[in-house]
Amino acid sequence: MRRIHLHKKIFTLGLCIALAASTMIACNKKESTTNEENSDIESNELTEEQENADSIYAKVQSIDGTTITAIKGNLNTQVAEGGTPPEKPADGQAPSGDSGSAPEMPADGQQAPSGNSGSAPGQPGGTTFVEGTDTITFTITDDTKITVEFLQGSQEGTIDDIAVNSVLDITLDENNQATAIIVKNLQSGNGFGGSSTVTNGTAATTIDSDSQVSDTTYTSTGDNENALRVDGATASLTGIKVEKTGGDSSNTEDGDFYGQNAGFLALNGANVTIDNATVNTTTVNGNGVFSYGEGTTVSISNSTIRTTNNNSGGIQTTGGATMNATNLDVQTEGNSAAAIRSDRGGGNVTVSKGSYITNGTGSPAIYSTANIAVSDATLIANNSEAVVVEGQNSVSLTNCDATGNMTGTYEDSEENIHCVMIYQSMSGDATMGDATFTMNGGSLTSKNGDLFYVTNTNCDITLSDVALTLANDNLLTIAGNNGSRGWGTEGANGGNVIFTAESQEMSGIITVDEISSLKLTMKNATSFQGCINPDGTAGTVDVTMDADSHWTLTADTYISSFDGDLTNVDTNGYHLYVNGELAA
Repeated sequence: MRRIHLHKKIFTLGLCIALAASTMIACNKKESTTNEENSDIESNELTEEQENADSIYAKVQSIDGTTITAIKGNLNTQVAEGGTPPEKPADGQAPSGDSGSAPEMPADGQQAPSGNSGSAPGQPGGTTFVEGTDTITFTITDDTKITVEFLQGSQEGTIDDIAVNSVLDITLDENNQATAIIVKNLQSGNGFGGSSTVTNGTAATTIDSDSQVSDTTYTSTGDNENALRVDGATASLTGIKVEKTGGDSSNTEDGDFYGQNAGFLALNGANVTIDNATVNTTTVNGNGVFSYGEGTTVSISNSTIRTTNNNSGGIQTTGGATMNATNLDVQTEGNSAAAIRSDRGGGNVTVSKGSYITNGTGSPAIYSTANIAVSDATLIANNSEAVVVEGQNSVSLTNCDATGNMTGTYEDSEENIHCVMIYQSMSGDATMGDATFTMNGGSLTSKNGDLFYVTNTNCDITLSDVALTLANDNLLTIAGNNGSRGWGTEGANGGNVIFTAESQEMSGIITVDEISSLKLTMKNATSFQGCINPDGTAGTVDVTMDADSHWTLTADTYISSFDGDLTNVDTNGYHLYVNGELAA
């Protein structure tokens, strides 16, 4: 998992010399890579006719239906200073500023050490588009193969994945129709060193036949080794202790994706019930309880999980597995160590009751590349966002108290500070599509930064009767980013949000930049004291209010359309502009 930020992902991106060389070769050959580990990422092989057609690089200037006008150019690959790629933290933002400097990132792109050894890495490399002087106009047909490039691998796309400022690798036929288009990720090739095959490592103890076990202690100090593994069996484990107190991880991606070096790992269709357990890990990739692969289910209750090192989540779910957790006491200390964590291949996670607390940077209480539902729980991230949702995945909170305190961004990054982040990292770990964040009851508290931040993705946000506490005046920021992390192409990586507030009290500023959009619906006696784009018209903003809701302006507001009764808008001495015209 890398982000993020990030988090998983939030990656600190950089090219080593070898990767830079391979990237330049790839630019000449114009091949799209395939991530074998994500079943949602498909290869898009071109026909012989397409391969023989003319291929060019161009940056989109305008889109009119299926007709695109773009300026031609070339790609220029840049090598990171010092030739050393900094690591992208596994599921959270590596901080700078008041929270101290980030630990040194090793040259192999793997896990950052827990100590403060060495100096900071060089600046990330990448690829830039160099504009020429000629423009081209071409059309997209139903037969056009569209591929969206990730940091690792690619995914079949549609015309909706092409925006103004997107950089394209275009193959045209003799009629100036596009036979193939690759939507470029200019940080592609800055990968994280993950294995191309499933690598679970070994186990000190393996249960591979149906078993009932109680009051047993399992330990591990070996490299790439689980203390306990259940492989393809049905097992009931009561009162067990799992102690992973030593052993290095040779590859953080294998630990993040496949459970290598975790304290406990279930895989190959195992069905495991755990009750009244204690799990402690102190190693990198020491995820506490890990469920991997389709058909695998872990149900854990009334248990305590403690992890102290980096890339060590509390409960981790990947590869389409299932995790059911009830009344857990989870605390993590390391960076990139979400308490409730998922990674490549996602799965389904259901959590009820308990406490889930993180203390490291880039370690939200929840990092979702899966479908995660949590109820009646306490979620606290003391140095990170409360929640992060990546790609076509979801988080649903019911009667939860969630608190985030993101303390900084990676080095000198201009990345946003926020409590809930919804985005697409383009790492290849999460399928592209609409993300979902739903919260009913409970509370959401930001101790630093904007309450919500959406970038490089489409998403639905629904709030109902949630107590909101803002750290600043920013309720929601929908905006593009500078592309330095590979989160889409700068100028074409905004957010598109459908925000529904039901029986909700909320306040603050909503900002929608020029490459983003918002559809805001207020209903069932929602009350909003705030403004939208107070600095003037930017992105598209459509507002719908029912007769029972009320909006009090706190500054001049600029929106694109309004559906409702203007008598329910208290201008409070300010003005509401709709489509450039004064409406109230």
